[in-house]
Order: sequence, then C-alpha cells, then structure tokens
Amino acid sequence: MKELVAEVLRSGEEDAILDEIMMTYGQDILQLVYSYVKNLPLAEDLTQEIFVKCYQALPRYRGEAKIRTWLWRIAINHCKDYLKSWYYRQVELNTGNYANCQAVDHVEQDIIQKDEDKVLSDAVMNLPVKYREVIYLYYFQELTIKEMAEMTGNSQSTIKTRMRRAKHILKNSLEGTAWKID
Repeated sequence: MKELVAEVLRSGEEDAILDEIMMTYGQDILQLVYSYVKNLPLAEDLTQEIFVKCYQALPRYRGEAKIRTWLWRIAINHCKDYLKSWYYRQVELNTGNYANCQAVDHVEQDIIQKDEDKVLSDAVMNLPVKYREVIYLYYFQELTIKEMAEMTGNSQSTIKTRMRRAKHILKNSLEGTAWKID
C-alpha cells in the first residue's frame, strides 16, 4: 500500500487514494472512534473529520509507517483531542438509544449469548479510555503489542501494563467486585 500511495501522490491523484483508504479502513476507523465516544452518530461525524484530516495530510505522508498505522494515529489523536475539547466536556449530548429494530429469533441460546455479549461490551465500554483502547486494539483489531505501541505512541511495556490492568478490572467488574481505578 505504501508504494501505491507514493505512486499516486507523484501522479497528483489524491482523490483516488483517499477513496481506496476509505473503502479499506472506513469501518475499522468508525469502530475505533465509537469505542472512544460511545455514540454512533457522533462517531460517524468524527470519522468523516478524520478522513478530511487524512486527505489534508496525504501530501505529507512519508511512507515511514504503514498507511494503516499512520491513519490510526490520526484517528486516535483526533478522538483524544475531541475528548479533551471544551465542547465534549461542557455540552451534554443527546445520546438517545438507537435500537436495532430487526426481528430476532427468540431462541433461548441467542438471548443468553446476546445478554452475555452486552454485559461484556458494557464492561469494556465502562473502562477508562487508556484501558479500553488497548482492549479494543488487541481483541477487536487483533494488533500486536508492537503495533499498538506504534499507534498509541506508548512503549510496549506501557501497553502490556495497561492490558494487564484492563483485564484485571474487567475480571473484577464481571465478577461483581469493584477495583480502584487510578
């Protein structure tokens, strides 16, 4: 992909490469953003902003990192900036429930599985961002510790520590005990 990006940038067809990047990584970026903001309409808006930033930064892409790593770095930084923003801290968002209105087969096993998935998902989403981030990247995006360190700008030992703490918090949360979060 790096070679393709470099070739396209030389030819001046940034629109074509942006379309390819959006098709390849759009859903992954949306899921990453949602893991930060916990609001689907807001995650969609932020994802669009991230791709605008990507388009603007494309001429400065040097090819030193994989395009995926570069794009995820932009997305993670954008999400963190948003979470630090005055708007996020001061304006209460209407986070109405957007229920999935599909007809569901009411088989007992499906109900139990969905309930377990919701409990686990809620537990992960209630983690502080620094722990939620590593759980998401490791289990949902299947990144290695090294790749996570590159994307987040932290050392590998920091990533490992956060993973260990996040797992401990999740375990205690799912067992019904509270653990003091620093």
